[in-house]
Amino acid sequence: MAGHDEHADTSETRAQAASRHRGLLAIEFPSLLDFDDPTREWRRLFSELFGTFLLVLVGAGAAVVDARTHGGIGRTAAVVSPGLMVLAVILFMGAVSGAHLNPAVTIGFTLRGDFPLARVPGYLIVQLGGATLAVLFVKATLGSAGALGATVPGPHVHDWQALLIEAVLTLGLVSTILGTASRAQNVGALSAVAVGGYIALAGLWSSPISGAVMNPARAFGPALVRGDFGHFWVYVAGPLAGAVLAVVVAFILRGPGGDPGGLAAARGTLDDRVRKALGVPARDSEH
Repeated sequence: MAGHDEHADTSETRAQAASRHRGLLAIEFPSLLDFDDPTREWRRLFSELFGTFLLVLVGAGAAVVDARTHGGIGRTAAVVSPGLMVLAVILFMGAVSGAHLNPAVTIGFTLRGDFPLARVPGYLIVQLGGATLAVLFVKATLGSAGALGATVPGPHVHDWQALLIEAVLTLGLVSTILGTASRAQNVGALSAVAVGGYIALAGLWSSPISGAVMNPARAFGPALVRGDFGHFWVYVAGPLAGAVLAVVVAFILRGPGGDPGGLAAARGTLDDRVRKALGVPARDSEH
């Protein structure tokens, strides 16, 4: 009888914990279960396409506008604008796709165990597509001034120097994203402020060196439309190296990934670990 009561108490405790986790995640990520429906992957892909379009529209577009207005924007506004755009995108549709907007972020979430490998190709394709559409829009609307916001090392800066800067900057960016996505941090919507603020900060001190791109998609759009991939490898190798290092740092700081908070933030498929935390029946018991 005592064993039965102990089992009942344990079951009740687990149920209470599941209910609490479900409530917390529902507050932070509205319609969580609805958007984790695999049949709605198109919605997540559109979110990434649209979000990356807006990010590159601001990032590349600022250089074009600045060139057309002969310095009318200035470097400060040009580097802060992408950070503010990322903040806005995370807040208004981060619950749909995770608002990666960046192949390095997608790779980081995947290596961390928070995002399924099977969904990576789709995300990368729409991120590159959104970046390209943004540059095409800027070119059609404003012309090709400012080299369409092409990402290149600064004057007298070697490719290897720009690569190292991009790697370190991306290490910080992805560390910020993975850290604020962790349930251990429990910062909620403040994660958007942290990520947007970091992007602005990185640009303020290092944009004259490498452009503070931290995003292969941002570099891909202008390179493709201009047909010039001369420095593109720098903005692929640097951010990807930084993302890998960020995953190592996250492991040192917090151990393995895959907690419900990280999975929900990355918009990974709702696996049994998350389903249990949310109080959702396991797949085998749904029929």
